[in-house]
Parts: sequence; C-alpha cells; structure tokens
Amino acid sequence: MEGMIGVFDSGFGGLTVHRALVDAFPERDFLYFGDNRNAPYGGRPPIEVLNLTCGAMERLFAEGCTLVVIACNTASVVALRWIQQQWLPVRRREDGVARNVIGVAVPTIEEATEGEGGGVIAVFATRRTVESGVYPLEIGKRRPGLAVEQQACEELAGAIERGAARGELRGLVDGYVGELLGRLGKAPETVILGCTHYPLVADLFAAALPAGVRMIHQPAATARALKGYLARHPEYDASCGGARRWLSTGFPAEAMPLVERFWGGGLPFEVSAGPGV
Repeated sequence: MEGMIGVFDSGFGGLTVHRALVDAFPERDFLYFGDNRNAPYGGRPPIEVLNLTCGAMERLFAEGCTLVVIACNTASVVALRWIQQQWLPVRRREDGVARNVIGVAVPTIEEATEGEGGGVIAVFATRRTVESGVYPLEIGKRRPGLAVEQQACEELAGAIERGAARGELRGLVDGYVGELLGRLGKAPETVILGCTHYPLVADLFAAALPAGVRMIHQPAATARALKGYLARHPEYDASCGGARRWLSTGFPAEAMPLVERFWGGGLPFEVSAGPGV
C-alpha cells in the first residue's frame, strides 16, 4: 500500500519504537521489517551495515513505503547520513518518487539536550555506535556545556536478541554500568540507552545506576519527533486505514516469547527475503 510508514531494525529491538509509533498514529499504515538473520549490526564493519541498511530500504520501498524510520541506532549513525545525502537523491531522480528515511538518534539527542546548564550524559550503546562518535558530536553542537561519556555494551544486544536469562542480562548491565561509573567517578545526570534493544532491560539499568539519574526513553522521543516531522511534511500525510504488517528475514520459533516481550503480544511475522552480505 502506497503511503505506509516503514520501520526497520536489525532484529527485534525496533519493535519498541514500532510499538510507540503505532500507539501515537493508530490511523497510519505501518510495515515493520526486522533483519533478524543478520542481527545484531553492532559488531559489523560499517560497509556491511551500510549495504544491509540500503537493502532493507529497497525492500520497504518495494512494499510501498514512502517514509521509513530506521529504528536501529547502529544503522542510524553509520548509514543514515549517506542514505539521505547520496542514495535517496539518486533514487528520486530515477523514479520520481519522493521518499525519505529518518532515524532514532537525532530525536534522542534533541530530547537529551533540552534545557540549560552543564552536566554529564552517559551513552550506553553498541560498539559500532560508540565508534561512530555521533552522540558526542551532535550533543556538543547543541549543548557545548554537556560532557558525554560513552560505554560500549559489546554483548548486550546479542544477548537480548537470543532471549538470554534475566540473570545473565543483569550481570552484563551491572558490568557495563560499573565500568562507566568507575571512569566517571560520579553519577551522570542523564543516560541515553542508545540501542533499541535496551528498553527491555531499562529496569536493570535503573537498578544499577544511582538514584535520580534521568533516562531518555528513545521510543517515545522518536514518536514525538515523527509527529513534528509529519506536521512539517504534509506530502507524507497519506489517508490510511491502520493496516499493520511485520516482515523478518527469519528467526526460530523459540524466539516468539521474545517478540511478545518487545511488543506486548504475539505478532504474525511473514518470512521475507532481505538484505545480504
């Protein structure tokens, strides 16, 4: 269906964003695409992340999506700028269709930098997101008085994606938070969970961090940003009927309880061809 909004993630994590978008825009048609076969993206070389993300965009465009939200921090910080500046203009010239792709990083940064004053923002993310330097760079542009401390959580997204036990996840989160606090020597004022898998363990982060730390809720921030974007871009304001579809490049049946944890219930995923490397 033309005019639907696509939501893309390397796996299940983007369902946290997708849920927030569906709740905020119940009248809009949404198509979710998870590249579970190649998840997670956080440890892949940038060129692989770019190729996989472009392949996913092609799949969503072929299904009629004119606007896509990349609900994957790694893909957002590694691939999005090139897609927006280099790839989409070529596509528009070739087929004359106005399409756009937006991500989750900018809405998160905008919310984290609201207000005045200094302080420290802690960013927990995948290794590739941390290495990109996008969060410190963009936060510095908006609020030069804020310090940014990043912590790569090498194994966390993969552990969540495979449905690891809570005890294992708690141990990982405690370790990553401990590393960051050890370097800082004090509590950060704000925490960004810079991976859409991490909301599932937000309670573990809250328990590991000192009391009173502000935590940015990335799905809600993305929903608010999309509302503003659609108001500024009426060309994407299509008349829809609230249709929903979910595509995946494939995951075992044993993963369905994890889907239900992300979404709040079972989903009728369709197995679909997708990007490859």
